[in-house]
Amino acid sequence: MRAIPASPAPVLEGDTLTAAARAIVAEEEALLATVQRALAARLAPARGEGDLVGRLRDLRDEALEATPKDLPTVFQEMGLLRAVMERVRPDQLPDPAAPYFAHLRVHEGGERRDYFLGRHTFVDRPAGVRVVDWRFAPVAGIFYRYREGEEFEEAFPGRVATGTVEARRVVVVERGVLTRIAAGPLTLVREGGRWRALAAEAAALGGGAGSAARAGALGTGAGAAGRAGPADITALLDPDQYEAVAAPADRPLLVLGSAGSGKTTVALHRLARIAFEDPRRFPPARLQVVVPELGLARLAARLLEPLGLERSPVRTLESWSRGAFQSVFGAPPPRLFPETPPLVARLKRHPALYELLRRRPHVARERPALARLRRELGDLFVDRGFLEAVVKAAAGTLPATAVDETLRHTRLQLSSSTEDLLAGVDPERLQTLDGKAVDEDTPEAAAGTLDVEDLPILLFLAALRAGAPARKAAHLVVDEAEDVTLFELHVLGRHLAGTSVTLAGDESQQTFASYAGWPQALAALGAPAAATVRLATTYRCPEPVAALAHAVLGPIAPPERPRAGRRGAPVSRFDFPTEAHAHLFLAGALRDLVEREPGASAAVVCSGPEVARSLHRLLADMPEARLSLDGAFTFRPGVDLTDVDGVKGLEFDYVVVPDATARAYPETDEARRRLHVAVTRAAHQLWIAAPGTPSPLLRGLPRG
Repeated sequence: MRAIPASPAPVLEGDTLTAAARAIVAEEEALLATVQRALAARLAPARGEGDLVGRLRDLRDEALEATPKDLPTVFQEMGLLRAVMERVRPDQLPDPAAPYFAHLRVHEGGERRDYFLGRHTFVDRPAGVRVVDWRFAPVAGIFYRYREGEEFEEAFPGRVATGTVEARRVVVVERGVLTRIAAGPLTLVREGGRWRALAAEAAALGGGAGSAARAGALGTGAGAAGRAGPADITALLDPDQYEAVAAPADRPLLVLGSAGSGKTTVALHRLARIAFEDPRRFPPARLQVVVPELGLARLAARLLEPLGLERSPVRTLESWSRGAFQSVFGAPPPRLFPETPPLVARLKRHPALYELLRRRPHVARERPALARLRRELGDLFVDRGFLEAVVKAAAGTLPATAVDETLRHTRLQLSSSTEDLLAGVDPERLQTLDGKAVDEDTPEAAAGTLDVEDLPILLFLAALRAGAPARKAAHLVVDEAEDVTLFELHVLGRHLAGTSVTLAGDESQQTFASYAGWPQALAALGAPAAATVRLATTYRCPEPVAALAHAVLGPIAPPERPRAGRRGAPVSRFDFPTEAHAHLFLAGALRDLVEREPGASAAVVCSGPEVARSLHRLLADMPEARLSLDGAFTFRPGVDLTDVDGVKGLEFDYVVVPDATARAYPETDEARRRLHVAVTRAAHQLWIAAPGTPSPLLRGLPRG
């Protein structure tokens, strides 16, 4: 049984609070105490936490006496209790330490009613307590679609509700204590035993940032010790985001938006709502989230936990491909070459290759053996005429040198290893001085291997010749879909039951040559008629960062610049004569930041892993400094030294780009997109360092 938190000590209001603000604080604290008392009574041993049948009987009796306005809420809890008994899931009551994240008061039919939005439903009619699950309760639609003072009209089961929203507040309850209230433009925070009102700009920052950065100092106060916790992300869905979340389960949905617009939030909340509304059709084990990078996969798994979907699998594309390969071919993938040559990887991911293979004649029959498909694919990749046709179809997006590079690499992969050629030789005579295998660290190490890019191509070829797999996902989420190849989308679609799918992406953030356009992506997935939702506001990046990100894209930027949800600290640019000067300066700034703001998250986003390793050596004595390559993020406060390839979909309070040089970011479309990804990870402040020759993409950004 969960303990009921003790009542908080009396709070001293700050002198700056108005009488109206003090009244809001007093009202919200009284409401929280009422909810906690009701929960305490329900959780008492005499009541019996497991007496679900008895509670259902009580609800039936209440339904006989309930007014028409109360019936939907009573019926909702009855339905929830039945679902609990069917799924045998305990702990369906709100946690008294954080029972809800929003408060809604409506005036309807001459009556005022208070509703509290949380992750579980709890109703105590005599106490006037109505905690409703945001995923299911019709009243949640009023909270997300209307603002305080607006009239509403919503279709409820059996009736149309009309009235006025009298109060709409986002609240933060930490360990049973109210610590933040956001009511329209007014935000009140409890810090150090006192309540104070945040300035309008600081309120918009959510995490407590908003003061102008000190000249030459990294940090705005977002990670200072003792700051009130941020609001629950579920409470912050805007009307556009909520409409996407509430889309019918069978409607395929494409969610587009700039960096920080909430695409991942929308996709995962839609998944949670679908699973809650029809748990038999959408059990957690048959929900699938697939993302390109390990860091985003770890973040998505963490975000699903409070949504009740901790058992839903979140996988990277490579991990998913390996599992699908095992399922389709009945064997794990062969040995993979550790790092595909960049030009070869670009060709194998390119839409032109997909189109040429898709249009080749294929005879439907039983799925061919893996060995046969490998030979077929190998023959294609050593066919100069075929490769030249791919480059020609790419219309300038693949260099002609990709042909020779692919020929050379494939011939090595199709060759026999030295150990195979010397199979009859005494093994002792094959031992090397350094103890490594004979071919290790030589070009011949590629013999007998496949590239990771070959896995979805082989699965695609197998899918063209045979029926669909036996086990399918009930709902599929594909995030950062601009970096997912058409081969991968085609195979993912074949592993989906029906049309329940959410695709999220942003063409401005593509970092591979795999993007063909959203119509082509949806067609490959098997959902050409998907509805499209475009999120127009970036909530992550403050205005100065959003402006720079749009300028960096230059000629490939979207016609309209995304709206920034708030102002913020200016972007700081520092030019240095050498890399050593830049690194020493940044190391000192990061040490100062960690000392001043121990709760802050900072990322040094480098163009490549070698720069990250070099900077990490300067900070190796700091426990808070972590080398986070290949998705190895802990999501704890501190400093992550990482590279562009690993940070897509992630965000940090502070971001430092340490190597914005002409060499790392030349004036090419690919470099524009990579620098755009790096700078748009910043939620509060961005620093850019340019050692040596600055990148031409920084034109217009003054030196600071």
